[in-house]
Amino acid sequence: MLAARNPVSLHHRIVAGGQRRRCVGGSERNRGRTQGRHFTQALESLWRHSPRIHPPSAAAAAAGGGANPSWQPPVLENAAFEEYYKVQQIVRKEEWDAFMSVLRKPLPATFRINASCQFYKDICSKLENDFRRSLESEVSNEYGEDAIRPLPWYPGNLAWHLNFSRKELRKNLALESFHEFLKHESDVGNITRQEAVSMVPPLFLNVQPDHHILDLCAAPGSKTFQLLEMIHQSKESGLLPGGLVMANDINVQRCDLLIHNTKRMCTANLIVTNHEAQNFPNCSLAKDYSEVYKDTCKLQRLEFDRVLCDVPCSGDGTIRKGHDMWRKWNSGMGNQLHLLQVNIAMRGIALLKVGGRMVYSTCSMNPVENEAVVAELLRRSGNSVELLDVSCELPELVRRPGLSTWKVKDGGSWFQTHDDVPHDRKTVVLPSMFPSSDITEESHAGCGDFEMKTDNRSSFSRNCNVEETRKNNHDMDGVSIGSTKNLDCTSNIMNSKFPLHRCMRIVPHDQNSGAFFIAVLHKLAPLNGSQIQGTKIQHTLGKDRIEQLHKEPQPEARPYETILTRQHNNVLEVDDDAELLGRRHNLNMDNGTSKDKNSTEVEMVFNDVESGREESGDRMKKLQKQSRWKGVDPVLFFKDEVVIKSIRSFFGIKESFSLEGHLVTRSTDNARRMYYISKSVKEIVELNEQVGEQLKIASLGVKMFERHRSKDGCSCAYRLSYEGLSLLLPYISKRILYASPVDFHRLLQYRTINFAHFVDSRFGEEAASLMPGCCVVVLVEGFKNISGHKNADSILKDPMTIAIVCWRGKGTMNVMVSPPDRKDLLERMAYRFGIKASTEEDEKFYPKVNGFDQGS
Repeated sequence: MLAARNPVSLHHRIVAGGQRRRCVGGSERNRGRTQGRHFTQALESLWRHSPRIHPPSAAAAAAGGGANPSWQPPVLENAAFEEYYKVQQIVRKEEWDAFMSVLRKPLPATFRINASCQFYKDICSKLENDFRRSLESEVSNEYGEDAIRPLPWYPGNLAWHLNFSRKELRKNLALESFHEFLKHESDVGNITRQEAVSMVPPLFLNVQPDHHILDLCAAPGSKTFQLLEMIHQSKESGLLPGGLVMANDINVQRCDLLIHNTKRMCTANLIVTNHEAQNFPNCSLAKDYSEVYKDTCKLQRLEFDRVLCDVPCSGDGTIRKGHDMWRKWNSGMGNQLHLLQVNIAMRGIALLKVGGRMVYSTCSMNPVENEAVVAELLRRSGNSVELLDVSCELPELVRRPGLSTWKVKDGGSWFQTHDDVPHDRKTVVLPSMFPSSDITEESHAGCGDFEMKTDNRSSFSRNCNVEETRKNNHDMDGVSIGSTKNLDCTSNIMNSKFPLHRCMRIVPHDQNSGAFFIAVLHKLAPLNGSQIQGTKIQHTLGKDRIEQLHKEPQPEARPYETILTRQHNNVLEVDDDAELLGRRHNLNMDNGTSKDKNSTEVEMVFNDVESGREESGDRMKKLQKQSRWKGVDPVLFFKDEVVIKSIRSFFGIKESFSLEGHLVTRSTDNARRMYYISKSVKEIVELNEQVGEQLKIASLGVKMFERHRSKDGCSCAYRLSYEGLSLLLPYISKRILYASPVDFHRLLQYRTINFAHFVDSRFGEEAASLMPGCCVVVLVEGFKNISGHKNADSILKDPMTIAIVCWRGKGTMNVMVSPPDRKDLLERMAYRFGIKASTEEDEKFYPKVNGFDQGS
C-alpha cells in the first residue's frame, strides 16, 4: 500500500484501473483524470530524493540470462532502508539476516473463500480433495510438501496459503489448471485473492450481522468484501442481515475499483461513498447526544458499531510484492503521512458508537505511522478510548507486541525527543511523532494547529521507526515485553506512557508473509469538543472571505477542490462554499458540548453568511433535491405504486417481501434500473436526504429490476436481475419453471433453445404455455414435474437451490446470465452431476437463435 501527498489530500493506494460508473458525469471524469496526474506527480516528487542504487554486476546480469540481453533482474537492496531499520532495531540483531532474506523472496500467494457464497462447500471440497492432493504430487519437489494449505490462524479454514508466488502461479504449467480455477472463482466472487496479513484487521473487529461498519479508506475493496462476508455469513435464505458496510474512498477512480470488486457480493447492505476520510460527514439531525435516542423510529446521527481505519501509509510492509519499493524507498516517506493518519483515525473514533470497536492498521513497519499514531489517538481522546489487549484472540497468528520507544529521522539527523529538533524544523517534525510521555495535550494541540496551517508544498520528512524490544523483560499489564535501549547509549531515552505493547506488529520472517501493524481501540465515552478539534482541520475564515461569500453567487459543490485561505501568512484548508453553507449540523455535532475558539469562530461565520443570504437556503434546497454532488446522479426512492404493483403481480411477489421504500434508482427521468436496499441502508439514505445529501453516494444496493426492451408483448415493463435473484427467489410464486439437470445444463451452455428441443417435453410445453416475458428456471435434482406441488416452497427457500433468470420469447427460452456466472454454474453442474459439455453434434441439434431482442 503506497500513499503520497497531492494538492487535496493523501490517497489510500495507487489505483491501477477500474471501470467508470454510469452515474459519474464527464466533468467528474475529467476531474478524476486531473487528480490522477497530480497523484502521479506527487509520487514522483515523494521519491525524487530516493537513494541511488548501483546497478547489478555484469556477473549478476549474465546470471539473469533470458532472451533480452539488456534485461537485468531487480536490485533488492537499499542501503538507506537497512541503515534506517537497523538503527530503529525493528528486529533483534540476531534476526536481521533472516529478516532481510525473507524480504528479498517473492511473497507467497494467498486467497480467501467467501463463506457466504452459495457454493463455498463445493469450493472447499475441491481444494481439499482435488487440488491439494494433485499439487502435492506434482510440485512437492519444487515447492515443498505443503504446497497449498489453510492458514492455521484464519477461522474455518477459509484462507489458504500457497508456497509459490502469483508470478510462479501464472508461469508454471503444472499449476495452470489451479490458476484458471482461482481466476474463475475470483471473477464470480467465490474467492478473493488477498495478501494474508491484509486479512487480519477485519478479524479483530469482532463483527456481528447487525453491526453498522465503516471502512474509511476502503479501496481496492478486499477488506470491504471480507466485512460483507462476515455480516452475511449467518443469514437465512431470503433474509438480510440487520447491519451494513459503508465503504469510503477519496478518489473517484479508486471508488470505481471498489465498486467493481464488491459488486461480486451482490449485497443490498453496502453503501460506497466518496469523501476525504478525515472529513467524513456526520449526517446528524440531533444537536447533541441527548437527542439521539429521543425518536427510536428514526436514525438521528450517523454512527457505527465498528470502524476500520486501514490508513494511507508508506507501504514498506509490501516490499516483497512491490520490487520498486527497494529503489524508491527513502526515510522521508513516513513522517509526512503521520498527521493525516492521526486525523483519519480521530475521525473514525468520532464516528464510532460508545461501546464500539475500531481497528487502526497500516502495511508499514514504521512506528511513526504506527505506535506514534496510536499514542496520539490515546492522548487526544483521554479517557474516552482505551487500547485493547487482544493477545488471546487468534492465538495461532504469530505477532509481536507494539514498541514503547523509537527515534525520529529528519533528513540526515536522528532525534530522540522533540526538544532536540532544530527550531526551523519543529513545525515539520511534530511532538506526536515521538514516544515522549511528558507532552501535554495542550502543547500538542497548539503545535498540531500550527502544523495544519503550513503550506501543503512544504518539505516534509516522512519516516521513522521503532526500537525493538530487548531481552531484559519486565511485565506491563501482564504482558512480557522487552526493555528498550538507544543505540547511541544516551541517557535521554523516552518511553511512551501508553500501553503500546497491546498493539501488534507482524513481521515477514515469522510466518512467511508481508508486514502489518494493527491496534484495536474501544470507545468508552463520547469525545468532547476539545478532543474532536483534532479530528478535522478547522474552518477559520477572515472578514474578506466572509464578504466575498456574501457577494458571489452560490457555487455548486466541488468535492475534490480545496480553497486555501491565507490569514496572517498561514494557510488553512477550507471546505468548498457549498459544503460550508450546508453543514451546520455537521459542525454542531463535531464541537459537542464544549466549543473551542476556532469552532466558535466557525459558528459566527455561519451566522453571518446565513443571516445575510436567506435566499441561498432556498437555492440550496433545490440543489439538494436534484443532487448535492455535481456529476453524480442522486439516489432517488422509486415511488411509482402502479409500476411496483405491476411487478409484484407479474412475478407473484409475496407481501412479506417489502418492495415499497426499498427500491432506489439513479435516474431522474426514466428509471432504467432499480436497486434494492436493506432496511439499514434505507435509514441512512433517508437521513442523508434530511441533512441535505451530505453523503456523496457512489453506489448502493443490489440491482433487482431492469427495464426491458423486448417487443414480445410482455405486460410488465421490468425484468428480474440475476444479481438480486437469490434474495427474491423465496418470495416469488409465479413465472417459475422447474428444469432437470440435463435441460438446465443445456440452457446454460447454449443460452437460447427452442421449446421443442428440450429433453423433457413437458418442460418445453410449460415454457411454451407461459406468457412472454421474464421468468425463473429452477434446477431440480431427481427431476419430476412439481409445478404447483407442496414441495415447491421448500425448494425455493433452500439456500442451495440453483436458479437462473430467463426470457420466454416467441418460440425460445433465453438465458439472461452473464458469461462468468454461466461458466460458474456450468462448473457446479459438472462437479455435482458429472454433466460434461455438449458435443458439436449436440450444437447442431440445439442451434443458437440470434433473433432475441432482449439485452442481458
